[in-house]
Amino acid sequence: MSTAGYPSVYVVDTHATRPPVPPRLSQKGRRGGGVQNLLILLVSLALCGMAIEACFIYRLYQPAKTEISASSSRQIAGQDDTSTTEIPSLVIPPSKPVAHLTDGLDAVHGKTIMAWSAEAVPLLHEMDYRNMSLIIQKEGYYYVYSKVSFFDTDYFSHSIHRNTELYAGTSIPLLLSKQNEKPKRRSRSNSYLGGVFHLTKNDAIYVEVSNTANVVKHKPIENVFGAYMI
Repeated sequence: MSTAGYPSVYVVDTHATRPPVPPRLSQKGRRGGGVQNLLILLVSLALCGMAIEACFIYRLYQPAKTEISASSSRQIAGQDDTSTTEIPSLVIPPSKPVAHLTDGLDAVHGKTIMAWSAEAVPLLHEMDYRNMSLIIQKEGYYYVYSKVSFFDTDYFSHSIHRNTELYAGTSIPLLLSKQNEKPKRRSRSNSYLGGVFHLTKNDAIYVEVSNTANVVKHKPIENVFGAYMI
């Protein structure tokens, strides 16, 4: 109270300015923040996926690397790795008897009977080669063939013969080619024989020429002999 005994009077200014209200976020700003959060979430998920995939790849690679290292160690130590799976051969085995022989430096011919090379890896399936002859193991019809290259002479013969138990002691000629005069302007000639015959088990077929000294031995493929079941 004042000294005069009257109550104090306070004046209120109704026109005084109020403190400013904080601005509200607009709807557009809220949407922008939501999109940004969504992008951050997607990037995080992608990074986690890449990390998981990298772990799987690493675990898959480790056993293969270990197996290769172990195999290399065994090879260096001179040990055979019999536990690994062998790669299957791409060569299809013949379904019927077949033989194909070639000439070679190791083949020692007789005076008239042709011999064939063992070093040229001859093809022999269900057939044998003994005493300069092919031995039939299975009865049937066979295509028999032979090719011989020879130096031109006044006379040269080339034939395929058969020895069979049905006619013991007798050689049966199957095919025959002859040259009775020397051709002009040629130093060598070729003779080819081929035909189909019924052969029985243990039959022996062989190639005979008039003189093996006239046979050309320059390349193994120039002289061949074979048979296959049809």
